[in-house]
Amino acid sequence: MPAFVLRRLLLFVPTLWAIATLTFLLVHAAPGGPFQAEKEIPPAAKQQLLQRYGLDQPLPVQYARFLGNAVRLDFGPSYKFPSRQVKEIIAEAFPVSLELGLWALLVAIAIGVPVGVVAAVRQNTATDTAAMGFALAGVSVPNFVLGPLLVLLFSLTLFLLPPALWQSPASRVLPVLTLSTAYVAYIARLTRAGMLEVLRQDFVRTARAKGLSEGAVIGRHALRLGILPVVSYIGPAAARIVMGSVVVEKIFAVPGLGRHLVNAAFNRDYTLVMGIVLFYAAFLMVLNLLVDIAYTRLDPRVELA
Repeated sequence: MPAFVLRRLLLFVPTLWAIATLTFLLVHAAPGGPFQAEKEIPPAAKQQLLQRYGLDQPLPVQYARFLGNAVRLDFGPSYKFPSRQVKEIIAEAFPVSLELGLWALLVAIAIGVPVGVVAAVRQNTATDTAAMGFALAGVSVPNFVLGPLLVLLFSLTLFLLPPALWQSPASRVLPVLTLSTAYVAYIARLTRAGMLEVLRQDFVRTARAKGLSEGAVIGRHALRLGILPVVSYIGPAAARIVMGSVVVEKIFAVPGLGRHLVNAAFNRDYTLVMGIVLFYAAFLMVLNLLVDIAYTRLDPRVELA
């Protein structure tokens, strides 16, 4: 285990370097610039801004400076908000996206796994059809449709929940439901597929032959292996969901990291875009490492390589 973790950590370095290089080239190749506005800035003032942020230097010089700063986790100030450092913006926005994502992930697992287990146990019955129909509906309805519908129903019609912002516990309900719905569907389908494969194996038939109750067979024996597809899916899903959906954050005015990334891309805020992308990449790799470790704990047959 220590050797595996060390190897994976060493692989983080070239992977992050490749992501940093690609992001740097893409943001600088995009048309426009960080100081382009509807009202043209005087040439002298624009030149001073370029000199202040080092954008008047050749691209290789800017790239070398960017890499040196990235190694020290210092991306400099945001071009759009020059009084704020990029790491300060990430530190402020990430806890919001983290809370939104964690709640959505917990809801998705808490609903999706039982639905998938019930569908697998009652395969080809009305219960199975209803559960998979629910999953299909969850995948098919996009966030930008579901979010306004929930606002219309619970906020503007029933007046039960606030329609936006991120303040009281009640304000978290609609964003979490909107973000988790698609993941509930994916987890339910993966759980059903995994359970169907496990329920046909010999050790499950042996457990039933020994007289164990159906609940014990499912909960203590089959579920441990049947949930493995969900564990594999949770890694990338958790990274995506924790970073927050841009659409959900826009609809409910959630001050998360995803909204900052979109605004930075539109404003050509190079430092903020590169800082958020690298942070996202590192977060995703750490989550995948944790998922791989958890996978081996659930299934001892899997060897770490």
